[in-house]
Amino acid sequence: MKPEALAELARPEIRALKPYASARALADAAGILLNANESPWPPVGDGGMALNRYPDPQPAGLKSRLAELYDTRPENLLVTRGSDEGIDLLVRVFCRAGIDRVLICPPCFGMYALSAQVQGAGVAQAPLVATGDGFDLPADLVDKADGCRIAFLCSPNNPTGNTISVETVAALATAQQGTGLVVVDEAYVEFAPETSMIRLLAEHPNLVLLRTLSKAHALAGCRLGAVIADPVVIDLLRRIIAPYPLPTPTVSIALQVLNEDSLATERRQLAMLAAERDRVTGVLADSPGIVKVWPGAANFVLVRAADGPRLVRDAAAAGIRLRDQSAQPGLADCVRITIGTPEENNALIGFMQEWNS
Repeated sequence: MKPEALAELARPEIRALKPYASARALADAAGILLNANESPWPPVGDGGMALNRYPDPQPAGLKSRLAELYDTRPENLLVTRGSDEGIDLLVRVFCRAGIDRVLICPPCFGMYALSAQVQGAGVAQAPLVATGDGFDLPADLVDKADGCRIAFLCSPNNPTGNTISVETVAALATAQQGTGLVVVDEAYVEFAPETSMIRLLAEHPNLVLLRTLSKAHALAGCRLGAVIADPVVIDLLRRIIAPYPLPTPTVSIALQVLNEDSLATERRQLAMLAAERDRVTGVLADSPGIVKVWPGAANFVLVRAADGPRLVRDAAAAGIRLRDQSAQPGLADCVRITIGTPEENNALIGFMQEWNS
């Protein structure tokens, strides 16, 4: 797929847009800085972070580290304020209000449809199909994606926990070539790294991956994510991203968390979470009032209860917060349960063994 054909998928207004050039984008932070109307003095308690200065819009050190971590190149990466911002940027760049549509595969993360609705784009659906062991994409996925500017997939999927095969994504990206993007949200991929679609990027320029540091990397409070895509797509997204999206302290913390010592700790924690997920899944399967437990590949378990909303209310009364999924298509009385520390999981297990007994 030629770069110009990929760019043609974007809204004409975006293709013609001359992006805002911030002071930091036009010149680095070296020398005497009299070009951005900043305070010349750092605030009290600055700690040497130069918080009186605007941050680098796309810090080279962080981009390089993330590119290494994600097995891609810095030019294929845009750092965002969580993957939510990546979703929003993609819809705003590629969807024309009242003309274009996105495809979602419910039950799924709600921001795909919300971002489309805010943009005035239509929302088509290809609902997941419940199987004995979990959930699968429908057999007619390619047909349902036809004519959609963006097809959103999620693997592992939130809230069902199922993964998607490389073959399925490759087939969809091939079918959508020249007409639309395929966006795979990999927010939970660190829990199932073998399922990543990063290997498909080189041969499918219309494939986009979303990553976040909010889950496995434990930085939900920092709001950091990334879009991984062809440089043509990255250039289009950069045209409309905020001038200074990444606060200096956030970048500093992220670089600390992504060093090798921290990642070694993270790997041990991920192994513990997987073991705890299996333990909790086994207990839930034998709990009174639980009708079904779906095995998943992320850091949560989806269950169907005899009365899902009541389970959530009763757990809250016991000081345990669960997520009601009953409003999602096909998930009546379903509840998503995040895997916590062993101590938190013990409290959950104690509550569940008594609930509805």
